[in-house]
Amino acid sequence: MTQAMRRPRIKPEHRAYRTVDGHIRIGSVVHGIGSEVEDPDGWVWTLVEAMDGTRNAADIVAEVSRRHPGLRLPAVDIVQAMADLTAAGFVEDAGAAPPAELSVRERERYGRGMTLLRWMDLRPRESAWEPQVRLRRARVLLVGVGGTGGAAARDLVASGVGWLHCVDPDVVELSNLNRQTLYRESDLGTPKVDAALTALRALNAGTTVTGERREVRAAADLEALLTGGEEGYDVLLLAADRPAVIRRWANQVCLASGTPWAEAGYRGPLVSVGVFAPRRGACWECLRIAEAERRDLRLAPGQDEDVASPRMPWNPVNAVTAGLSGSLLAHAAIALICGVPPVDPGYRFGLNLMVPGDPIMERSGPRPDCPACREEPAMTGTAVTGPGDLA
Repeated sequence: MTQAMRRPRIKPEHRAYRTVDGHIRIGSVVHGIGSEVEDPDGWVWTLVEAMDGTRNAADIVAEVSRRHPGLRLPAVDIVQAMADLTAAGFVEDAGAAPPAELSVRERERYGRGMTLLRWMDLRPRESAWEPQVRLRRARVLLVGVGGTGGAAARDLVASGVGWLHCVDPDVVELSNLNRQTLYRESDLGTPKVDAALTALRALNAGTTVTGERREVRAAADLEALLTGGEEGYDVLLLAADRPAVIRRWANQVCLASGTPWAEAGYRGPLVSVGVFAPRRGACWECLRIAEAERRDLRLAPGQDEDVASPRMPWNPVNAVTAGLSGSLLAHAAIALICGVPPVDPGYRFGLNLMVPGDPIMERSGPRPDCPACREEPAMTGTAVTGPGDLA
């Protein structure tokens, strides 16, 4: 990878510095990105400084050798160090041409997003724009365009997703407007899909946004939506909470079609997103079983789980909780599409707004007793209670 680079450069967001004990910290101080390198002879620091985007690989080797003649460094060691930094995701090619697929206007529009993806990206790329190009090529199916789904749609369209298809059966009601910020008072009585398409197309004319007013009543409906288009979809996003079995249907349909998917929502002050990819980690059902085993609700024999977490005929929610859940859903979609940040599917994560610093994190490996992914899934389901109210 290093040899193919025209002008290797440490990513600006990964700029290195020397610690008081002479070590090198690179990749920023963000947990999950940064690393620390021992440098007793000082030549690695020279290498990092030389990788400033003005030299090719041969010139970098020559510069390090010139600055440290007493070490008699083999060129192969310097090349290997460059390769290691590149493999760790700290290096980009300053000489790479911008992708022809993105116009000058698009590069200006998405420039800040590209730098964020570059910061979080830990794999070598021919161009720092590659994740943005992947996002531009992606086709996303979004089921539910309420508080969570509307925020997810807004964030994906603003971020430059190529195609977004929205599905929702409802009309805009006055009680929606405290958290469904995609809509306005002038939209009252309008089908949500129609109002959503108007708002989203006004946000970004470079994204293709389509939709249909449709209710999902069976797994077959989800299957038809997911496979009905000529090109299909790269990711399914579930932001609907009815019928209650819809998550199980989504899990079954995505297992059968091999489609990555995510679902998000809120339950009071708890906001979370689940991220799944068939045959890569736990499926939704695996995670649900594992979480049921982990929790100790201290229920009496025969007591229903709902007594510990009662359901109400209204949704305790505001624009903050709905918006956070939608943004987490959009983040999950971008990660599944672009590989940035790297994801290991089969988990749920989120926030507890009552206790800052108390994260929600659930993870499980594939379970041999899972009724969904241990064998070929069937397109049927029985009612279950989902983890959040999404409307």
